[in-house]
Amino acid sequence: MADQQAQDPVFQIQRVYLKDLSLEQPNSPAILLEQEQPTVDIQLGVDAQPVADGIFEITVSATVQTKIQERTVFLVEAKQAGIFEIRNLPEEQMGPILGIACPQIVYPYLRGNVADVIQRGGFPPVHLAEINFQAMFEQQQAQAAGQASPIVTQ
Repeated sequence: MADQQAQDPVFQIQRVYLKDLSLEQPNSPAILLEQEQPTVDIQLGVDAQPVADGIFEITVSATVQTKIQERTVFLVEAKQAGIFEIRNLPEEQMGPILGIACPQIVYPYLRGNVADVIQRGGFPPVHLAEINFQAMFEQQQAQAAGQASPIVTQ
């Protein structure tokens, strides 16, 4: 019986935490008086690193930059991470677990922290859109394999 339990698949969240967060307003206060609507650029990334045997850190990062013409209104860089215990899963399932399931768990925390820090900086909150991590993962796999990226429709 103990041998059977030792081989059972394990997927547990150990911890979700804010790894890094910064807000910069390099052109304040003058740019705050501008009437022009700023442009918003959002970049997202996912990283998975083994920490110990069966323990992985998944980091979802976001960079949000708003500009008026070429001057930055604000720049937010954030990394939200989670530590996951993942054991006894077939190797072919590890990629989707690390690239889809874990980021889906971590991402809502990142969204909340980014919106909060922007609002605390005196700006209307910027709400990051929902992300289709499966499509993102499949696109990365296709690029890694040297294939054309699949067209993603939602």
